[in-house]
Amino acid sequence: MSRQNLITVLYGGFIAGTLDIGAAALINWLSPFVILQVVARGALGKASYSGGAYSAALGMLLQWAMSLVIAAIFVFAATRLPILRRRWIAAGLAYGVVVFFVMNYVVMPLSRVGSSPHFTVSTFAMNMLAMLLFGGIIAFFAQRFGSAPRDS
Repeated sequence: MSRQNLITVLYGGFIAGTLDIGAAALINWLSPFVILQVVARGALGKASYSGGAYSAALGMLLQWAMSLVIAAIFVFAATRLPILRRRWIAAGLAYGVVVFFVMNYVVMPLSRVGSSPHFTVSTFAMNMLAMLLFGGIIAFFAQRFGSAPRDS
């Protein structure tokens, strides 16, 4: 990965991941501290809720780690598929949908959470909108700052 693409991954991943915590706090009417403990639940199980600042810090690290991996996948794909950069809005929205389903129906059941979330129509819509924003942010950075696709 080029230095330019590494910087793109860092910006996209950290910004999208941080804003995602804020969106989750607003959607669920909980403090970002509690949301970070919810993220840590994937590694610690229910003990994350009694872990205080340790759990919240672990949640932030896990959130950023996942966001950086998600951003790296998109940036890597965008270096090989130029259409992802040309049509970055559509690509980012589509990627957000993919991320939503993978995180909720693959990652969460395989984590210490052990199940998929149960959504109402409104919570599904709000969470999907948050992931559309997440994918859009990553695609924006890939389009704006990522290096051009390489010739093979």
